[in-house]
Amino acid sequence: MDPATQYLLNRVQNIEDNVKFSPIYVVPDILTEDNSSPFTPRVVSIGPLHEGRTNLKLVESKKPAYLKELLLKVGSLEETLDKCVKKVRGSIQEIKRCYFGVKTYTEDEIRLEMFTPEDELVQMMVMDGCFILQFIIKLPIDGNLFSDNRLRSRNIALDLVLLENQIPFFVLQDIYDLTVKKLKETPSLTTMLKGLLDHINPFEEPLIDKHVGKDTTHYHILGLLHKFYDPNIELPRIKEIPTAHSVVELDNVGVKIRPNENLTWPMAMEFHKPTLKMPVVRIDNFFEVVLRNLIAYEQYSPVKNYVTSYAMAMRMLAATPEDIAKMGKAGVIVSHLGSNENASDMISRICKNVNLQDFYYIEPWKNVDKYYDSYWPRKLGVFKRTYIDPPWKAIAVLGAVIVFLITVVTFFRQPTSLI
Repeated sequence: MDPATQYLLNRVQNIEDNVKFSPIYVVPDILTEDNSSPFTPRVVSIGPLHEGRTNLKLVESKKPAYLKELLLKVGSLEETLDKCVKKVRGSIQEIKRCYFGVKTYTEDEIRLEMFTPEDELVQMMVMDGCFILQFIIKLPIDGNLFSDNRLRSRNIALDLVLLENQIPFFVLQDIYDLTVKKLKETPSLTTMLKGLLDHINPFEEPLIDKHVGKDTTHYHILGLLHKFYDPNIELPRIKEIPTAHSVVELDNVGVKIRPNENLTWPMAMEFHKPTLKMPVVRIDNFFEVVLRNLIAYEQYSPVKNYVTSYAMAMRMLAATPEDIAKMGKAGVIVSHLGSNENASDMISRICKNVNLQDFYYIEPWKNVDKYYDSYWPRKLGVFKRTYIDPPWKAIAVLGAVIVFLITVVTFFRQPTSLI
């Protein structure tokens, strides 16, 4: 047999039918060509994809202490640790299949070290799982772990939602069942994680777990965050790209932008003429990291793309710094980036090289476009651009009106001459 044929046969025959998707993977270059930092951990490494980074050694050195603290809450350190290790080892092949780009070693491929790669992966899963759980337990108590630097704690929370920085959710669930669940008055794992995710949620309204049931499966913590943003609605496929109108353009035809106080889902935008309502969001570096990781997850995973839809809608609305200024004045965004230009550039950057498959704002966008093209709003826009914008034109028009009124009043106050 030709060696090439044998090679291809070996590759085909070794494919496992149940391996269809690896939920933890390195973000493709097309989404990181300008900036990879939103996908790179700043403080803590979780899982194998960023193991060994020198800038993460401080927290890495604290993981054993967190593991010990957690296990001692349950009982015997040795007994509980052994249960966790055996549980993880029993699912090690499934764990390996969750990572794309991580080499799967055979029993014969043993490193010239103390442990096999499989042993190292088992240890990593147990250590990281215990660290995450203990970090969450400590977070509500003082909010400033390791030091008085609260920003570090929030950065750790942010690192725990990076796509490349995950452990499989079932591993975290197994360790939770063997540790935290045995404690009295223990919240569910989803409730615990919600407390963590609230720290990095960029939206003003807190996360609601009505769509995140106990029977819902998640690939990892980022997948759980994605579930919290689920609109729980089915949409038809896009037949054409929706018409884009910026906030300045909408303002010219009398459309008002207001905060949405009755959200049907966290990213809901609704149009009730002449008002477009949208969720209040904080625009900062955390906003970019959270959205870009969720979008990368949507682009290459079998999940719905409602976060991508939101980002695209924001890019349409906030096309220029002037749009950002009006949205800030309307109270729908709170920018911490120092300038409107920075905020506008960030929103545009988030959507670069992103493929939009479904758009969850078809109905409000159609209604906005219909209103935009209707007779009176267009006339209002022409009047506003001609006589109101820029401000000196408005002053000139106001001055002309005042002069006209004074003339009229003066005319009628003149005494009637007698003949």
